[in-house]
Amino acid sequence: MGASCDFPWTMGWQPTFRAEGRIYANYIQAAYPSRKIAVLWQNDQFGRDLFKGLQEGLGDTAGMIVADLAFDASETAIQNQIGILKNSGADILVFDGAPAIAARAIRVAADLDWHPVFILDNASASIASALRPAGLQNSLGVISTSFLKDAGDASWKDDPQIKAWLAFMDKYYPDGDKDDIYAVFGYAAADTLMQVLRQCGDDLSRENIMRQAASLKDYQSPIALPGIVINTGPKDFRPIKQMRLVQFDGNAWQPIGDVIDSAFTAVREDN
Repeated sequence: MGASCDFPWTMGWQPTFRAEGRIYANYIQAAYPSRKIAVLWQNDQFGRDLFKGLQEGLGDTAGMIVADLAFDASETAIQNQIGILKNSGADILVFDGAPAIAARAIRVAADLDWHPVFILDNASASIASALRPAGLQNSLGVISTSFLKDAGDASWKDDPQIKAWLAFMDKYYPDGDKDDIYAVFGYAAADTLMQVLRQCGDDLSRENIMRQAASLKDYQSPIALPGIVINTGPKDFRPIKQMRLVQFDGNAWQPIGDVIDSAFTAVREDN
């Protein structure tokens, strides 16, 4: 991949934003092939990459996007943008931004009596950080992607790996917010690093650490969803390439369809 050539000592971890955007495009084409799309995206590299992936995935049908508006991450009001996108006649709203603004967008759309197919980026797919503040009833039916278990999701309360994570938080980060999906993210990423170090054995040289980081084979993180595995290679610096489409039922995320391998839509510029 381009990243391994341009940044030989740097490796990402989660699926790329462009791949996520293409997954949403594939889903829309399959489930809502004739619907109009509006996009509300965060005006930074994160937002631009996901929006670009959506456009790439739609390909010749990118004309389905009838309106898009950008917002700055520092913005607190989103009413005007939601109103404009509603008036575009779109049936689908793709939101691409941070959890706090996602919560406002969901709530404002409900206040305006606009009920599009609401697609929410993975970075904001936290029940605790986005859906609960938006109002669980307002969030009913929201669609997103997932690759990690959400500790705020009651369906995982008896999962032994989530129980181990809760014990870890109590011991090492007692003041941490257990409903913060990013705490789960950090734990899962650190677990992958531990696997790399285990593979290193007694050779902890920089070269061997990179060699082992680029030699992960079907590693299953304990906090990853079932079916999500980690693979890397000398020219493959994208450990996680799979995501699962999920839909919020008012209480928990429910899977819709199988785990999707985003590798088939990879392009050279992924990073």
